[in-house]
Amino acid sequence: MQVTEEKILTSPLTFSHGIHPDGYKYLSNNSPIERMPFADEYIIPLGQHIGAPAQPIVKKGERIKRGQKIADPVGFVSVALHSPVDGTVEDIGLFSHPGGKEMQAIKITTDPFSQQLFKSEELPPLAEMDEKAFIAAVQESGLVGLGGAAFPAHVKFAIPEGKTCKYLMINGAECEPFLTADDRVMVEHADEVIDGVGILNRYIKSEKIYIAIEAN
Repeated sequence: MQVTEEKILTSPLTFSHGIHPDGYKYLSNNSPIERMPFADEYIIPLGQHIGAPAQPIVKKGERIKRGQKIADPVGFVSVALHSPVDGTVEDIGLFSHPGGKEMQAIKITTDPFSQQLFKSEELPPLAEMDEKAFIAAVQESGLVGLGGAAFPAHVKFAIPEGKTCKYLMINGAECEPFLTADDRVMVEHADEVIDGVGILNRYIKSEKIYIAIEAN
């Protein structure tokens, strides 16, 4: 049987091996998203993604604000990093990483008396941003994928010259047990998701957009 491109996109494909553990999605898929309390300190690894680690632009002892850029991208496959809190740079050096290695990181002590207000940077209107400016803004935002490689998003969005994007795939499927983060985002922030897809496709210019979700 000939498998067409359209059939691949619309037909469930299965294989005869592997395991299918219980999902346990019911434990959290009806629970609203909550903000985590601020911690007393944060260790921000400079290499949080595949590609070149970011370069610190703050110094030990410096007071910083929530959302302030603390590291610049190094090269195209790299992203900026920002402070999660108002606080003080306690140290810049080697720290233990969940991956099992020691990595260069910025340690921030949270200001316990701050209201932790966040003021986002003003960007030019979309009508004034071309593809190059959009890619630069995404890189400066620090946006990366949520997979194991944490691939910088702006690299995915940079369509090579002479190439086009036929399909834009928005991955809302969570195959792992217990995970319902994407589910809740799509339930609670559906309008923002659609707005974001529209903004992205303004520059990607795909022929079709698919939002992939799990059958359950």
